[in-house]
Amino acid sequence: MKNFLRTPFKYRYYYATFIIIALNVLVYAFTCLFPRTVNYLGLSVPGVLGYHLWFELITYMFTHGSIMHLVLNMLCLFFFGVSVERSVGSSEFLLLYFLCGIIGGALSLAVYYFTGSYHSILIGASGAVYSVLLVYATLFPRSIISIWGIIPVPAPLLIIAYIVIEIVSQIFSTSNVAHFAHLIGFFVAWLYLVVRMGLNPITVWRNAWRR
Repeated sequence: MKNFLRTPFKYRYYYATFIIIALNVLVYAFTCLFPRTVNYLGLSVPGVLGYHLWFELITYMFTHGSIMHLVLNMLCLFFFGVSVERSVGSSEFLLLYFLCGIIGGALSLAVYYFTGSYHSILIGASGAVYSVLLVYATLFPRSIISIWGIIPVPAPLLIIAYIVIEIVSQIFSTSNVAHFAHLIGFFVAWLYLVVRMGLNPITVWRNAWRR
């Protein structure tokens, strides 16, 4: 019997990464002109459960709170997203990006609800971008990334370091950075790789670096 979960899309490449980046820039410009719209575009318990603004599960991924927040996310998406998209095709890339972003947002919303954080608003593409980072490190396990253009780090090791940093930050940080959303992005991407692509990142990394 055919496994529909692993049935690949017909390969097409239509610059989806650049389109996503452009949309993020446009939405940021819009929210700069109309700051109060962040309350409707960001993901929140009152917005989704109170006013049934279900579109927030998507729009939050295109909404950023500062130019630095936007630039960092878009740079990561550019450097890693283009390679992932070229490897798997634009349709697969879009499914990965939005599925991870939407599920990550929904799980974060559930945490806000059950912890009573009704006034918290989740914004930013970080969760979806972190998903792309994990997929990149799995598709290109021997890739070397230069930190600050100086320190060479294998992609899998960088991802593991990111995960550890996010766990520690989630436990000890008092900032408003959504570390939990980042961790969810990694987790959902991991499931996506296993279920959709039949790839276990740990196995891929171990085989790639085995001597």
